Amino acid sequence: MRIAKIGSWRLSGPRREPEDLEAQIFEILDQLTGDLAVWQSLTRFWPDLFCGLFMGSSNDGVSLSPRLLLALGERGIELGLDIHEADEEERDAPCPEVIN
Repeated sequence: MRIAKIGSWRLSGPRREPEDLEAQIFEILDQLTGDLAVWQSLTRFWPDLFCGLFMGSSNDGVSLSPRLLLALGERGIELGLDIHEADEEERDAPCPEVIN
């Protein structure tokens, strides 16, 4: 971990398989103050939460609960998602031939 003198604070959550994005975000928020007045004073710094999602297949999805969206919104935290498709090798693998 590197502590920046200016510009950013960085926290991260542990990797989970299967993924549980919501629990990971709450783990991060739980490390921080719940005082919304403090968060209001920080909004001038544009707080954001950036998440990389590595999907198991190209048709996977993720949902976030109203509770989580409210927690982020009350704190003025912008959510950024970097979504990656299933592994290219798996996607580009040849289909097995059917022999009759």
